[in-house]
Amino acid sequence: MSEKNVILTPAEMARAAEDAAFGKATSNQAKSFLLALTAGGYIALGFVFYVTSQVGAGDMPYGVSKVLGGLVFSTGLTLVVLTGAELFTSSTLTLTARASGRITTWQLLRNWIIVYIGNLIGALTIVGLIYGAKTWEQASGGWGAVVLDVSLKKVGHDFGTAFALGILCNLMVCLAIWAAYGGRTTVDKVAAVTLPIALFVASGFEHSVANMFMIPLGILIVTFAGDSFWSASGLDPAAYGDLTWSNFLTGNLLPVTLGNIVGGGVMIGVLYWTIFHFLDKPSDTATD
Repeated sequence: MSEKNVILTPAEMARAAEDAAFGKATSNQAKSFLLALTAGGYIALGFVFYVTSQVGAGDMPYGVSKVLGGLVFSTGLTLVVLTGAELFTSSTLTLTARASGRITTWQLLRNWIIVYIGNLIGALTIVGLIYGAKTWEQASGGWGAVVLDVSLKKVGHDFGTAFALGILCNLMVCLAIWAAYGGRTTVDKVAAVTLPIALFVASGFEHSVANMFMIPLGILIVTFAGDSFWSASGLDPAAYGDLTWSNFLTGNLLPVTLGNIVGGGVMIGVLYWTIFHFLDKPSDTATD
């Protein structure tokens, strides 16, 4: 078997993840921003697929419907990995390059800020397109009803719960990205990504970039949907009064983002950096 077709060892994956983190933090900032736009859009499209899978899924067993939703949502991160897009949640792994002293704190934070803003704009672009296309009116308002119910649940978490769910989510996202570094083929990378992402979505964990799509779309629907939507869907708009921008930003996005940083950057990135770099330095690592 050709050496290039052999998957990487865990230690080699750790080095590949650190090298990728270094490349992201030192990349052209305009390039990072444009790649972040695409990542925000791809994750949003993954949630579009998720919502579609959940319309009418109430008749299915709970676990089956959630696993189905998780599997189809993984399309979003698969596109991110295969196209080289930059996603904030996986960019938290740049903490590995900072721990090695290969980048400065400012380079790390600059990358996070650029990617976060790019992801937000990319996600909101899909929000605008989906709203303008009136996709939310499909299935007699059933599509929009899924968005509203999911969004309402997301803004209903207290700060600590949202923070913990953010940690759990990015544990799985960064494990998926980490495993994908070991793949040599498209099939390898898709397989590495799919099940960890399905796990986080099916379990209701919280992803900051995904929420940049889902909750704003829910807010738009509850704010601007006409009487025909509420009549067709059988929903009461008053039941969704908690879907506000303030609840989204401070009650969900802030704690989830902080949790994502801890779950991915610290509990995956720094942990594996400690194991494979600090405690077990590769033989080809140069000394200062």
